[in-house]
Amino acid sequence: MDIKIGTFNLNNLFSRFNFKGAIDALEQGDNTVHITYTFNDPATFRIRTFQGKLVTEKPNAERTAIANRILAMDVDVLAVQEVEDINTLQGFARDSLNDRYPFHVLIEGNDPRLIDVGILSKLPIGAVTSWRHAIHPDDPTHTVFSRDLLEVEILNPQRTEKLVTIFNTHLKSHFVPFNENPVLGAEEANRRRRQQAEIAARIITARTRSDSRYLMVGDLNDPPESEFLAPLVRSNTLSLVNALVNPRETRPSRPDNPNPTTTAWTHRFRSAGQSQHQLFDQIWLSPALAGKQTDAVIDRRTKHSGDGSDHDPAWITLAI
Repeated sequence: MDIKIGTFNLNNLFSRFNFKGAIDALEQGDNTVHITYTFNDPATFRIRTFQGKLVTEKPNAERTAIANRILAMDVDVLAVQEVEDINTLQGFARDSLNDRYPFHVLIEGNDPRLIDVGILSKLPIGAVTSWRHAIHPDDPTHTVFSRDLLEVEILNPQRTEKLVTIFNTHLKSHFVPFNENPVLGAEEANRRRRQQAEIAARIITARTRSDSRYLMVGDLNDPPESEFLAPLVRSNTLSLVNALVNPRETRPSRPDNPNPTTTAWTHRFRSAGQSQHQLFDQIWLSPALAGKQTDAVIDRRTKHSGDGSDHDPAWITLAI
């Protein structure tokens, strides 16, 4: 069978509401009655903030844009990043994706910005393991993953066989808060990303065999050639194969300054007046899967700023 597996950073998919309320009774049958609910008990509501700002829902137009892209991709399994929680993911699958993906996974991670990694799947899901509590020996008092390293088994439709295992993660970004030293902040972000790559490699090595069929996917926040990803993507033990070396594009990229020199990019940003196009969203295959890849695609944005996300989704087809 052919199976299409993709990855997509949904860019702050937060829920439609910023509070939860407890309503014991509601007038029924008379639509002329006006009722005001006052949330004055902190136990019955929650306001989410980050760095002093209210965490608001993803605008409906952007939510619709990413939903349309996912529906058009029509992959079997989609690894997602930057989702608030499991309720948000399930609601998005139900309301925006027309229940096309009945199987969902998301476990709360460690990020103070409330963004987690998850899985949407048409195929049944088997065992799920979160590595959010993993540590690096150089810093054993803190968890190493900003979000999580999520390990998910994908089963055949009859649930009698494991098809593949997916490791989905979202590594440390390059963002440095305005109140921090930009040089030291960048060095710390790079150090953290390298540590995450090292621990991810250790975990995957321990959890797999030389003939295991698995994928390492997600927003790695650095291009494949980065020295900070090397412990993972160029590990001699794992021997991962880059599935997005020369992907097809769903449409040509928009003219830019400068234009991208390759189709292998998912993230665009401006630096010193110049556009940079890099493959932050990656799909790596175990040696046992590398020979089964038949296609690789990136859904190209129609606007420089992106269509609902500043990342473009990527996916591959495997003949299993």
